[in-house]
Amino acid sequence: MKQYPKFKAAACHAAPIYFDAHACVEKACAWIKEAAEHGAELIAFPEAYLSSFPVWSGVWAPVDVHEFFSKLVASAVHIDGPEIAQLRDVAKRHGVFVSMGINESTENSYGCVWDTNVLIGDDGSLLNVHRKLVPTYWEKLTWAQGDGSGLRVADTRLGRIGALVCGENTNALARFALLAQGESVHISSFSPRWPTHPLGEGGYDLEAAIRLRAGAHAFEGKLFNIVASGFLPPEAIDIISRDNSRVRDLLEQSPKSVSMILGPDGQPVSDTLRDDEGIVYADIDLAKCVVPKQFQDVVGYYNRFDVFQLKVNRRAHAPVHFHEEGEDDAGGATARAAAADSFVALDSSLYS
Repeated sequence: MKQYPKFKAAACHAAPIYFDAHACVEKACAWIKEAAEHGAELIAFPEAYLSSFPVWSGVWAPVDVHEFFSKLVASAVHIDGPEIAQLRDVAKRHGVFVSMGINESTENSYGCVWDTNVLIGDDGSLLNVHRKLVPTYWEKLTWAQGDGSGLRVADTRLGRIGALVCGENTNALARFALLAQGESVHISSFSPRWPTHPLGEGGYDLEAAIRLRAGAHAFEGKLFNIVASGFLPPEAIDIISRDNSRVRDLLEQSPKSVSMILGPDGQPVSDTLRDDEGIVYADIDLAKCVVPKQFQDVVGYYNRFDVFQLKVNRRAHAPVHFHEEGEDDAGGATARAAAADSFVALDSSLYS
């Protein structure tokens, strides 16, 4: 008889220590230890936890945010840097899987930063690196566009784990790309707040949006969805508002994010955190995904693959492909393809 994984998952409703990557990693390691001691085997952190979410671009004009952008860039981290290495070490030490939202920097440019989700295995391995495909609305002032190289699920002892970042959980094609790989556990990471309108004019109900899209993906895929959202602490509001009362009111009165865990019927199976930092837990039993797929299985029999086709380009972006002197066109094309392919993975086993 087939055996389905059972485990405890944790979603961290956590605030970063703004612009301090080292302090954020230390805090994350302490939370990972706490969650592991409570029996969690999969621990998810919010979008851009290392080391700030650029909410300032929603409340200040672009000409007023250079200082914040410079600080974000200075605290952004490299995939092969010491911060990720420390997280990999603590994951291995506690035998847990960790999903972490980061501001990812690159050697190609001082100012290029991606909104990236990193999935770390219980042996400390790097299972996946996914760069948010399209920064949303005013996020474009901070983050570069990602690519399809991270549209992958990791086949683990806990199931097949995939992740998308914030607004791309609304992208039906990105979601289907993961579902079609047998995704059984999804991680949705979100911002702490997301102001869109002046006070008194309504706005984007972030909590409702998270519940709708996270529940929709869980229901559509008949899977478990771990939702980890950021928390905006008073000290961050102090930093960003710069003593401007209008900006402070916008930040304080914008709807807050929520963290929760949803089952394959799209309903919460955990507590919900909104107003305070903390960790929510839920017991996951992937056997509960089986019967709902008897009703509708959008990557199985409940589809028409003779009618619909989806093509996904999983080649990572690179700023340049060099054609070496003396190479003919065929050789140059081969070299360019090899260079692009090598750019996808940090090591040859990452995306096997």
